[in-house]
Amino acid sequence: MGMHVGNASSSGEPEVMMDINTTPLIDVMLVLLVMLIITIPIQLHAVNLEMPVGAPPINNIKPEKIQIDIDDKSVVYWQGLPVEAAVLEQKMTEMSKLPVQPEVHIRPNKDSQYAVFANVLSSSKRIGLNKIAVIGAEQFVK
Repeated sequence: MGMHVGNASSSGEPEVMMDINTTPLIDVMLVLLVMLIITIPIQLHAVNLEMPVGAPPINNIKPEKIQIDIDDKSVVYWQGLPVEAAVLEQKMTEMSKLPVQPEVHIRPNKDSQYAVFANVLSSSKRIGLNKIAVIGAEQFVK
């Protein structure tokens, strides 16, 4: 906002101000903003869910446990019997198609090659076996 003090010219006529008065425009804008804020409905950040009532059903079906061992010479054993990589993947594929997915317990020896363990683990995940546990991790702690 500006204020006009004195004349720049020596004549007695006042100069014309070329600035626009923005005060009424700001007032109208603020009134419109307040009206907009009041008319917008309050947004609730909640999702209505229908939760089940009562106790969950009891699952009496226990999953089968598959034991995969890897010995110190990096030989893979399926339930105690040595298997090749192709046979291992075939057996895993059969287990993944069961209605109740089995628990896969992988027990590597600390002297086995990591690549063999990683291959068994990645094969089981790729085939779709999701219940995987690594057993015997305490042997790696010194």
